[in-house]
Formats: sequence, structure tokens, C-alpha cells
Amino acid sequence: MTKVNLNADMGEGFGAYDIGDDTAMLDLVTSANVACGFHAGDPNVMSRVIKAAVERGVSIGAHPGFQDLPGFGRRRIDMTMPDIEAIVAYQIGALQGMAAAGGTSVTHVKPHGALNNMASERDDIAGAIAAAVHGVDPNLILVAVSGSSLFNAGTAIGLTMASEAYADRSYADDGNMTSRKFSNAMIRDPAEAAEQVRRMVVDGIIVSTSGKEIPVNAQSICIHGDEPTGPAVAKAVREMLAAEGIEIATLPAMGLA
Repeated sequence: MTKVNLNADMGEGFGAYDIGDDTAMLDLVTSANVACGFHAGDPNVMSRVIKAAVERGVSIGAHPGFQDLPGFGRRRIDMTMPDIEAIVAYQIGALQGMAAAGGTSVTHVKPHGALNNMASERDDIAGAIAAAVHGVDPNLILVAVSGSSLFNAGTAIGLTMASEAYADRSYADDGNMTSRKFSNAMIRDPAEAAEQVRRMVVDGIIVSTSGKEIPVNAQSICIHGDEPTGPAVAKAVREMLAAEGIEIATLPAMGLA
């Protein structure tokens, strides 16, 4: 692989409250997943992130989640499939409006938190999300874990897919991320995160916490912008990729099919 995308979840503050260092992350990643007001974010936060992303040539994506500000979208909510399709379409549309006002456009969608985790496991939720994305704009890129229900649903409906892996999350033997219930779920050491990404991108494997090697196709690497260690991890990953001769690109520039 000669190109890889670096993405981060951003705009996850609300009102007077900030979570993560969006400015620092935008200097390091090539695509921003912007919270759309349900799990985090508001019009002013969205506008600020969009403006800063445009100035840096960072592509913009919608980061829709459950309507769960107190739980930061990490709590599983039981909803009907039409309701899930509606909330995803609504959030994409909100960011499209803010992006247009900022002189740019939305290029991709990546679900957030519990919604993303549930879509990875359940075909019905995955189908509802894929239908929402396709219904709003079939040219949007959908970011999902390769082999997940969401990746398969997006592929089936004809969306352009970007397969994703995480720099700063550890993995279990089944290829899923370690539950946040466990203390080793997050990788906060920049060198450790960079080595995990090297194995993913260069060697094509994820090494689980038990040492199992799992094949992976990582076109986009996510670094959590809400983590205090996000900028340091992103910097280490960028330096490693440069040393390996791998180009870092926006999602539209990846040439995804």
C-alpha cells in the first residue's frame, strides 16, 4: 500500500465545553469526522472545525451518533430501523448545511460510538445506516471496519467503502476492539500506537492483546481526537508512515473503488 488515510473524530465539544484538541489534530490528520449535534457538537463547534479543516486541506465527514449528550453516544439505545435511518440522514444533512456555508462539502460518513459498534454487529442497523447515507448522497464514502456488517451493507447498496482500523485501540482475538470496560482498551503510548499502525499498514495484520495475528486491510487509520494523547499519537503515526515511504491522503484522494 502506498497511501493511507488518517482520520479523527472532532468537534466533540458542546457550547462552552471542549473535548480534545481539534486544532492540533487537524494539523496531523487528513480527514475529520465532525460530530453533528446528537452525541456532541453544535452549529458553532461544527462551523469552527469546518473552517479550520478547510484551511488545512483536511476532508470533512459526518460523525452521526445516538442522541445521547450525557453518555457521549457510547450507550446503546434501542431504536427502530426507520428511526435510525432518519437520525443518520438528519445529522448528515446538518453537517452538509454547515459545510456549504463554510465553502466546502461533506465527503464521507463514519458512525460514532455505540451506533457504530452496533452497526458492526447487526445487519439490520447496518442496513439502516447504509440506506441513510445512500439516500442523502450515494457519492459519500462510508467508513467502516472491513468485514463488519456495516462494511458489507455499504458494499451491497453500492457505496464507496473505506476500511478502517484504529491506532489507539487494542484488539481481542476475534478482531473486534477490546471493550472499554477493560483498562487496556486504549493505547496511549505513541510508540506503541505507531508500531500497531505499522503492522496494520505495512504487514497487513492486527496483533491482538494475546499475540494472535489477524489479517487486516487498513485504508483509513483512526486516532481518537477526544483523548489527551491524540496529538502525540497522531504525530508518531505520521512520522512512522513517512519513514516507511507511505503517503498520507484525504479520503477522496485515496482512489477508493
